[in-house]
Amino acid sequence: MIKKVQNITFQVSDLKRAVEFYENVLGLKKTGEWGNYAIFDVGGVELALQPNRRSLIFLLVDDVDEAYKTFKEKGVKFVTEPKDQYWGGRTAEFADPDENKFILVSFKK
Repeated sequence: MIKKVQNITFQVSDLKRAVEFYENVLGLKKTGEWGNYAIFDVGGVELALQPNRRSLIFLLVDDVDEAYKTFKEKGVKFVTEPKDQYWGGRTAEFADPDENKFILVSFKK
């Protein structure tokens, strides 16, 4: 059901300094940058940087609603129900037994 890690978002204290490090020191390819968010490609996985936000791992699925229903029936504790996002994805957030947070994500075809 889970196809791959789509995106890992790290919290950073200074976006400009972090972008400089990931782009110019590590040599990662920046694929997008907005006022408070930057994305790099790391072998097909998005590594994103965002100030003052918690770290998140997005897990790609074909259909968030289907995955939500299946995992909920298996006892997964969801923090949010499936919802459309302004950036084009559909997401649902859940926690593992140690309260680590993950976000299921799918995109319209």
